[in-house]
Amino acid sequence: MEDLLKQSKYQLRGWKRGDSVEGIVVEKTKGVLYLDIGGKSEGMVIDREMKAAKDFVKELEVGDKVEVIITQPENDKGQTLLSLKKAAGDYLWNQFEEKLKTGGVIRVVGREVNRGGLVVEAKGLQGFIPASQFGSQWANRIEELISRQIEVKPIEVNREKNRLIFSEREISEAALLQAQDGALKKIKVGDTFKGEITGAMPFGFFVKIKTDGIKLEGLVHISEISWQRVEEPKEFYKVGDKVKVKVLAKDKTTGKLNLSIKQLKSDPWEKIEKKYPADAKVKGKVVRLAPFGAFVDLEEGIEGLIHISKIPAEKSLKVGDKVDCYVESINQEGRRMSLGLVLKEKPVGYK
Repeated sequence: MEDLLKQSKYQLRGWKRGDSVEGIVVEKTKGVLYLDIGGKSEGMVIDREMKAAKDFVKELEVGDKVEVIITQPENDKGQTLLSLKKAAGDYLWNQFEEKLKTGGVIRVVGREVNRGGLVVEAKGLQGFIPASQFGSQWANRIEELISRQIEVKPIEVNREKNRLIFSEREISEAALLQAQDGALKKIKVGDTFKGEITGAMPFGFFVKIKTDGIKLEGLVHISEISWQRVEEPKEFYKVGDKVKVKVLAKDKTTGKLNLSIKQLKSDPWEKIEKKYPADAKVKGKVVRLAPFGAFVDLEEGIEGLIHISKIPAEKSLKVGDKVDCYVESINQEGRRMSLGLVLKEKPVGYK
């Protein structure tokens, strides 16, 4: 035998658990896949490993080359047992990437509901359908999809991060999404619309607008609600309020609009130095206290700071107090104004 092996130049290789090798399919039966891996006997994919890669195995033909992992170099019967897990995983990821490119449909099974949406099983891999990616039929009934098959389209496939994101809505509301996409394309940055606030969050408002008979949703970020300082959006508007908004940007990926309410009003800081020249006397209301001074609201979007050094020790200010001030200085670029208190009796050294 040794002489025959030398003449054929065929090398027997010794394997260890976890080795990755290339095999050639030599036979495929209902429960076993046999591969030539260059060993003294053929390698075998059986039992649990066969079931785990069943979809991939269906695609294999005799003569196909495939990467396998050694799970048991030699069992008590002298057989080498193999796993197709990596090859099957690559096969699945390739399928998902292709479906993402072509917009193909995939069937997944609902497994678990969390705050963000539904965790699903996609051909042995874990995926996710965000709550926002369900059509109106399931929007408030996601829990009913546990253990059920769902038709979805992949909207994000990231093999490196093991991230699979799907959309049910792109199946159930395909016609509506197509109409919304068409309406979105017609909208230009700078367009204005009348809308209705449909949701209030700590970071801003969701606003629904209507164009060409199609409803679209956008976000007014907290920084775009008012020229005033906004700490709690609900203090300015509530769900159901009608507002006028300006389009700042379009997100083609999500189909959402970035909107602004404040941009439809003039920026009060544009001509600030003309309206509030140095030493001008002004009236305002204390709106916030800080360790370094008091902030005074002069008009919508205009606040000034009375520094702690300008507040006499015997003078106590509290939120809501109306005060007479004068303008010390303005930093238009930094949107900051320094104020001083107008006092009837001025301490020594106070202007």
